[in-house]
Amino acid sequence: MQVREIMTRDVETIGHNATLTEAARMMKRLDIGALPIWQEGGVVGMVTDRDIALRSAAEGKDPSSTFVHEVMTPHVYTCYEDDDIHEAAEMMEEQSIHRLLVLNTDDEPVGFVSLGDFAVKSRDERLAWEILEKISEPACPHR
Repeated sequence: MQVREIMTRDVETIGHNATLTEAARMMKRLDIGALPIWQEGGVVGMVTDRDIALRSAAEGKDPSSTFVHEVMTPHVYTCYEDDDIHEAAEMMEEQSIHRLLVLNTDDEPVGFVSLGDFAVKSRDERLAWEILEKISEPACPHR
């Protein structure tokens, strides 16, 4: 089974100079928790609702004057829509992440594949449980 068969389609991106207020409004309108950040023809990062809360609000930053590139996660894990779902699952497990940005053969974002997609659409309950188990392992505490 390929990623395209289980992914959530129609991903939207946001420009790197958009404000956090704009990003939060877009997330609310689309009922999503993450937006790829687009700059000069490519994805340069990802901003999540958690980034907005922890890297902005918790630090007292003004969301109307803070840009998404200031709080984004710069590395975006991706897969291709024609990848096997087991390859995508392995990457999610290895990186302890809940979602992958899905690209087409032109390296354009076309969707996301998430733990929920594996659980609901993959018809492989064991695979979804394996991902959940790996990404839920507690990290070593920082000293």
